[in-house]
Amino acid sequence: MRWSHRLVLVMLLTGLLSSCAVIWEADIVDSPGPSPQDKALEDLSRIDYPSQRNIRWRPRFIRPHETLESLYGKDWTLVARFNRLDRRHAYPGMTIKEPERMDDIRTYTPLPADYPPARQHRRYILLDVGEQWIGAYERGKLKFSMPAATGKAGSETPLGIFRIDARHRTHTSSLYRTAGDEEQYPMDNALRFHIDKENVGYWIHARDLPGRPASHGCIGLFDEAMQKRTFGMPAGPVLLDSQKLYVWAAPDDEHGEDDGSFQELDYGPILEVRGNLPVYR
Repeated sequence: MRWSHRLVLVMLLTGLLSSCAVIWEADIVDSPGPSPQDKALEDLSRIDYPSQRNIRWRPRFIRPHETLESLYGKDWTLVARFNRLDRRHAYPGMTIKEPERMDDIRTYTPLPADYPPARQHRRYILLDVGEQWIGAYERGKLKFSMPAATGKAGSETPLGIFRIDARHRTHTSSLYRTAGDEEQYPMDNALRFHIDKENVGYWIHARDLPGRPASHGCIGLFDEAMQKRTFGMPAGPVLLDSQKLYVWAAPDDEHGEDDGSFQELDYGPILEVRGNLPVYR
């Protein structure tokens, strides 16, 4: 074989192996960066959330050395929530939705302030998959709400009516590990709502939020304290939604002191999961 032909063959094999490595890396749930399995192609402006159709926004490409804090100052949390995005995943090279007026998103929530099916329940959780948003209701009134990351296509979060039947503040995944295979993936502030036929548990828990459906079926919420402990960033945790929902859904005064270990719950809140995955334009 001529040397030029051998060189071409080596280059082709190297490219093939590199492609395989990228595809394998995409299955790791906590690694920010471009992914060939991302339908948004790192452009969150392509994701259509119905609640955003009446809000004026523009695509904003994040340049080198730009961060949510440098772009939006004290309003960065509003933009993060609007995009269902954490700071680890707001990296240069991606595009986010930038509201034309911050006042338009200060009280933004896709969920109804009053939800009749929840009126007979002291605590009721509603997850809208199409909006990637979850809300806590007390007797039908929305107490608070927050963005979420549900199961991606092929590993969708199950739809229906469930009940929170266990809590585990220090839970870790039995199936998935962090990037670099360093440790089991942390699932702080975990609330179990379903066990499937294969005996796989589905939980609401702390997770990275990349701005799109990304999990293997669980429901992930902001928790920068978990990210700092596991990944070393951000330096100052601010977004702590998983802690907020955990304390509200399974309070100690009803279920006893929480020492961080697994505990089954009697009469936990109802969880309703509705809708279909968002559409990509």
